Amino acid sequence: MKAYERLLKYVVIDTPSDPASEQTPSSECQFDLAKALVEELKSLGVENASVDEKCYVYASIPATEGYENSKRLGFIAHMDTAPDFNGFGVKPQVIENYDGQDVVLGESGRVLKVKDFPELVNMKGRTLITTDGTSLLGSDDKSGVAEIMTMVERILKEDIPHGKICIGFTPDEEIGAGADHFDVEKFGADVAYTLDGGMEGEIEYENFNAAGATFTVNGNNVHPGSAKDIMVNAQLVAMEINGMLPADEIPAKTEGYEGFFHLTDMEGSVEKAKLQYIIRDHDREKFEARKALAEKIAESMNEKYGAGTVELAVKDQYYNMKEMVEPHIHLINYAKEAAKEAGLNPKVVPIRGGTDGARLSFMGLPCPNLGTGGFGFHGPYEHVTAEGMDFCVEMILKIVEKYTVSC
Repeated sequence: MKAYERLLKYVVIDTPSDPASEQTPSSECQFDLAKALVEELKSLGVENASVDEKCYVYASIPATEGYENSKRLGFIAHMDTAPDFNGFGVKPQVIENYDGQDVVLGESGRVLKVKDFPELVNMKGRTLITTDGTSLLGSDDKSGVAEIMTMVERILKEDIPHGKICIGFTPDEEIGAGADHFDVEKFGADVAYTLDGGMEGEIEYENFNAAGATFTVNGNNVHPGSAKDIMVNAQLVAMEINGMLPADEIPAKTEGYEGFFHLTDMEGSVEKAKLQYIIRDHDREKFEARKALAEKIAESMNEKYGAGTVELAVKDQYYNMKEMVEPHIHLINYAKEAAKEAGLNPKVVPIRGGTDGARLSFMGLPCPNLGTGGFGFHGPYEHVTAEGMDFCVEMILKIVEKYTVSC
């Protein structure tokens, strides 16, 4: 079975994670895909495939006789889809021999435009898979899941020599909890790769340092007719706080290694207001400076409006995996070589986000990320090509080959 055929099966299984949930998995529907994957793995001959009570799927393929001393190599993808946009009732569109032009997304009124997604020009002649405009697609990260599953099938059916191969599928990556209950020892790999988004041939091992910050503003509400020198409007203080952050250091105005403050949620009344941000920077020193700026703003607001007016809570989420991966730079070198041998142009780029691998690298499992051929994630313009997914499968098979013959 081709990887894209698996993708089409997986995307119609609802798996959005739920950021409001305190359970793991955050949504019970993720078990539907997990259980289906376990059954599929067993049907392929991976008898030890299992899903635990937290919805983590683990499986492994024993080393080919004579290659037991090869590095134990892992591949990981996440099963959940982003809660940012509707992830239920996905109805993918499959466009064979795509003409390289704008694509009408079903009857939604939305159009996938080349001017917004210029990579579409290079997809002319391929089989393009899109949404119908009413939901996201789920290529993030079901493309990664499908590519790993296809790799497993190829290894077993074609009797490809290999060291021990470890397979892991995680829940709740999209809400930052994918590694929370991942059992590195049970997984059993020495090193691993996540397959999680990005163009085929992309290799990522530098991600943001990440934190969440919440400003809670406590106002003082009195009748507006007698409010002079008494009222403190929490909403206005919140606006003032946002205005003290650098206006050009937001996602819409940054790229590459540039960090940002991103206002994700806000709510409020005169009495109380809340601003929630994510803070991101690849450079650890600049990351710490961003958190310090948030602290300074809170302090200055309390000096101006009175102690206790502004409460700030900052929580680190994950760190740049670069420092954990660089001692195992063979992961990157082999990935680049494998990409070339698979017919791709390898491109090492920084992640402007995070993956399970970022946290797993700090848990003792060096784990850079590989692209899966997808674009436009977390929304109705998500798309991927069958051929791009095929390239990704060939690339990870080449990686397996390199670890098999080199160890």
